[in-house]
Amino acid sequence: MKWLRPLRLKHSLSSQYLLLIIAAVLFLPIALPVVSVLLFNIGNAGQAAPNPYQSGAALESMWHKEARGLAGAGAVDIDAKLRELKGAYPEADMFWVDDLGQTMLALPEQPELPDRWTPSYTVSFMKQHYNADPFTIVAFLGEHDGAGFMVMQVPREHMEPPYQRLWIHETTFIFVTMFIILVLFLLLSWLFFYRIRTRLLGLQRAMAIDDERTTPEPVTVLNLDEIGRLESSFNTMVEQLRQSRQREEEEEQLRRQLIANLSHDLRTPLTAIRGHIYSLREEVSSPEGQSSLELVDSKIGYLSELIDNLLSYSLLYAGKYPRHPERTDIVRLVRAQAAHWYPAFEEASFVIELDLPESGMYWELDPRWLERVLDNLFQNVLRHARSGRYIEIRVELPDQATDTREGGGAILIRDRGPGMQGDSPDKGTGLGLSIVSLMLQEMQLRWQIDSTEDGTTIRIQPD
Repeated sequence: MKWLRPLRLKHSLSSQYLLLIIAAVLFLPIALPVVSVLLFNIGNAGQAAPNPYQSGAALESMWHKEARGLAGAGAVDIDAKLRELKGAYPEADMFWVDDLGQTMLALPEQPELPDRWTPSYTVSFMKQHYNADPFTIVAFLGEHDGAGFMVMQVPREHMEPPYQRLWIHETTFIFVTMFIILVLFLLLSWLFFYRIRTRLLGLQRAMAIDDERTTPEPVTVLNLDEIGRLESSFNTMVEQLRQSRQREEEEEQLRRQLIANLSHDLRTPLTAIRGHIYSLREEVSSPEGQSSLELVDSKIGYLSELIDNLLSYSLLYAGKYPRHPERTDIVRLVRAQAAHWYPAFEEASFVIELDLPESGMYWELDPRWLERVLDNLFQNVLRHARSGRYIEIRVELPDQATDTREGGGAILIRDRGPGMQGDSPDKGTGLGLSIVSLMLQEMQLRWQIDSTEDGTTIRIQPD
């Protein structure tokens, strides 16, 4: 039946906890009859073997009777009778005093008893032990008080029934039973929620992702309760995520391979086309034809550069671009790259400002990577900031007052173009700047770009 489904214990935490509460509630009516039977059996056992000290009146009657029977008896007979009574009542203390007030036999020995009893001490002893603990009985030997007396003392704890000595009665039993039920319920509840907490913490640890793991770890499903179903769903999600990551890696590898193949396949026809353009320049004599050939050659050069950037970006993203760091003189490297690009800037009528110090400045990096970065930035200025016709290339040495470590300083490149947000007829995909960003990040260099409509300033310095 459908209404019974929520009560399936293996598949529901709520039903398990409900069972725990029901067990705690039903334990009291079940436990009461059981303990009542135990009390009844203890009472019967007490009746089968009655407590000889239970009745004070019976003890008092017996003690006076034995004392009267010792009228005129000698000390030996009295001692013998006292030992006989001690055997019958081993928990009692006994002694007797003769007619002269002298303490005779004491069972067991009681050093606190006086050797001789005076009338005043005798009266004080009787007043002190009247209705006190231990229960004290004083009986005169014979029919009159001049023949001496004997004393019996019983601790009152031995005069209680067996079930009272065990501290068991109905009120105490009810409170003790309810306390035990409460303690058991709290203990089982703690264990119940501790198991839930342990499983949730295990699920939380499995969800954590660190540098060594890119996907969560699956968990072991022990029960099919609410948490178990959550764990199953989590494992399904982990498996789907792993499959997705695997597909992404396969697709990324396929994409890189496709880019590499396309780059190789496109370079060959582009090289052939440029060769034919060079041959056509000898054949075409009209200015219009020469202008068209120059435009085609420029576009083919741009396409070739784009293919190189695409391949470089793919290798950088995959971490397969070769890099060999070494201690490099940055001033010397920037001077060499500026000299390499000087003719191109001069041909485009750029005003070139070089501010390079005489002393060296050293960074730990791959010089070929930095050359590629500067080539991309210079090419970007030449292509997109041509309208400003200005470039400033500067190397700033580290400030000795604030930075005495090797690896300080900065490279600064400034132009007066329309800015990166402005329009440019040769505006491309931005792949060159992406390559610059990846290379600088791998070389542990950071760059800052300040671009407005009046120009762009790029500052490169170590992290």
